[in-house]
Amino acid sequence: MTGNEYQKLAMATLNPSLEKKDILINGVMGLCGEAGEAIDIVKKWLAQGHELEREKLLKELGDVAWYLAETATALETPLEDILQANLEKLKRRYPEGFDVQKSLTREEGDR
Repeated sequence: MTGNEYQKLAMATLNPSLEKKDILINGVMGLCGEAGEAIDIVKKWLAQGHELEREKLLKELGDVAWYLAETATALETPLEDILQANLEKLKRRYPEGFDVQKSLTREEGDR
């Protein structure tokens, strides 16, 4: 499945009564909320002695993907365009792969 196929299929479950502005707001808030749920799973594992709930974490990552697709849809942008632009940014930032020194000296505008 491609990112664009995922976006199309996932958006079949989008609330059709939402205006574009509301889709954008819901998407960004959903990204924040689901990322928070993911970090809570990792926090419990890292700091509270819980077993890592791998399957639960994977489900949260799926929810992150849905809200990413929703946000891209609100911006009328194919998900694959966002993914490709991110890869291009990473290639410019780290043409030879990740480098600690380059990470430490990165310009503010290069984030």
